[in-house]
Amino acid sequence: MKKSLGAKTLIYPNPVLLIGTYDEFGKPNIMTASWGGICCSDPVAVAVSVRKSRYTFNNIMLKKAFTISIPSEKHVKAADYCGIYSGRDENKFNSTNLTPVHSDTVDAPYIDEFPIVLSCKLLQIVEIGAHTQFIGEIIDVLADENVLNEKNIPMIKDIAPILYDYATKTYYGVGDKLLDGFSVIKKSE
Repeated sequence: MKKSLGAKTLIYPNPVLLIGTYDEFGKPNIMTASWGGICCSDPVAVAVSVRKSRYTFNNIMLKKAFTISIPSEKHVKAADYCGIYSGRDENKFNSTNLTPVHSDTVDAPYIDEFPIVLSCKLLQIVEIGAHTQFIGEIIDVLADENVLNEKNIPMIKDIAPILYDYATKTYYGVGDKLLDGFSVIKKSE
């Protein structure tokens, strides 16, 4: 029997995404977000939700661009740190010993140490309530060569992305492969 929990922000899993932006002085900033994901295939787009009070909010509005760097498990402490502290008060790149790199395709920094980076041009803004959803067209995806297979496809086990459980405020890693996608196809009789 299922028990009603009421309206809650629960979906499993949440990705851990670090949003990279520049402020009006060109200072690089990163913010951890777990409310985001792919939202369209044509144009290729991703959505992230940010509160208006966040430093990142104004930076995205100013530059009309952002990056999403996907951390691996070995960077879980840096990811957590960047979700707690504000770029208004400190340079989180310096505090976490991460390296900002200016994207070649959009006016935003990404994190050099993280294996996957999405460079995004602001496509649409959706005012929802407590959060604003920024939809970014993915202009380019960068991947470390050591996470790619022979067909240049990123491999999730090599990326070792972090997952977040919002209900318990806990980070997890990726588990074992369960099944190849699109393998349960009916055979024509």
